[in-house]
Amino acid sequence: MAYLNGVFFSKTLSRPVHYTAVLCNDNAFGTEGNPHYNRPTKNVYLLHGFSGCETDWFTNAPLTDLANQFNVNFFMPCGENNFYLDQPQTGCKYQSYVGVEFVDYTRKTFALSDKAEDTFIGGYSMGGFGALHTALAYPETFSRAIALSSALIVPALKYMKPTDQNPMANYEYYSWVFGDMQNAENTDANPAVLIEKLQAKGAKLPELFMACGTEDFLIQPNREFKAYLDSKNVPVTYVEGPGVHNFDFWREYLKKGLEWAL
Repeated sequence: MAYLNGVFFSKTLSRPVHYTAVLCNDNAFGTEGNPHYNRPTKNVYLLHGFSGCETDWFTNAPLTDLANQFNVNFFMPCGENNFYLDQPQTGCKYQSYVGVEFVDYTRKTFALSDKAEDTFIGGYSMGGFGALHTALAYPETFSRAIALSSALIVPALKYMKPTDQNPMANYEYYSWVFGDMQNAENTDANPAVLIEKLQAKGAKLPELFMACGTEDFLIQPNREFKAYLDSKNVPVTYVEGPGVHNFDFWREYLKKGLEWAL
């Protein structure tokens, strides 16, 4: 088992970037009789939530145990607070960074498989949104997405007003990240728009796993997105369980998501 913090220069973000990785490349125990070692190692890109960073998953979830149990590598970039979207400003191409550059860098650096069937993406809250959005933006790269307590807030942006007191962030923040708030629902920032574009092309969609706690403040938008997927005949494994918006829930359902994916 190897755990490391790395830094490399990102062209898409125009600066050095930090990441965390957990690799199952030197296990001393746990491989004997484990069927997960009868197949190639899978590579899972885990995204953090709003106000988080690249160390959140490692600090709060047993990634070393999961890597050893399931024969997976974990790679965790820092997406700052940008919802893993590309913005027009220089150094703000977070979708391209996570979905293209970071994947290319890790594949080259760690000699990883370049097959979509070996490449998954997951995340919680803002990172759950990012996992869905990134997988739908790059279905040729990611075959599965594990989205936990996803911040599927784009359809609600049109109802926000500059005077609203949002406990998470202010109106200016949302307009900076998503642009025209009244029209964001109709842009590529909305995972639903990406789905419709893929379906129009007859493209294969990534497989989706969604989970949300029944006491989570994001439960309703997750239910609404599940209903949308059903209306578009998009297969999804959707799970609810007791829990709020915290790592007690995300630890449990990351493991369930990996069991589903594998």
